[in-house]
Amino acid sequence: MGVKLGADEMRYIALFESLTGARVCDCLVHEGDNKLTFVVREGEIGLAIGKGGGKIQRARRMIGKSIEVVEHSEDPIEFIKNVFAPAKVMEVNIVEREGKKVALVDVERSDKGLAVGRRGQNIQRARVLALRHHGIHDVSLM
Repeated sequence: MGVKLGADEMRYIALFESLTGARVCDCLVHEGDNKLTFVVREGEIGLAIGKGGGKIQRARRMIGKSIEVVEHSEDPIEFIKNVFAPAKVMEVNIVEREGKKVALVDVERSDKGLAVGRRGQNIQRARVLALRHHGIHDVSLM
């Protein structure tokens, strides 16, 4: 699935990769939130964050935005769990509704607010990333 990136995203990716050494496969700019989400290659989340969070803190200072990092996975269920981290995902079911793939995500009750996020930003980010990386058209919390 090809992810199309603009000039801003490409600049952010180049800077993030040079600061952390992690390889980035996607960058999501959250309009109006002064926030970026980077999707790093599988197995490189530790490299992106750095010891004690040092690399990600440095990246936040240099870029001047809040940064979230998600680890990519070829497995759509694992990917969705990674997108919702640190919320505890109990189960992910991918079903077909009206010819489109939908992910039904069961999150521990105490983490529901964390999964949804302020103004629904976390669930919206999950929907965008699931579509871009796995062709999943909707993500719903059960």
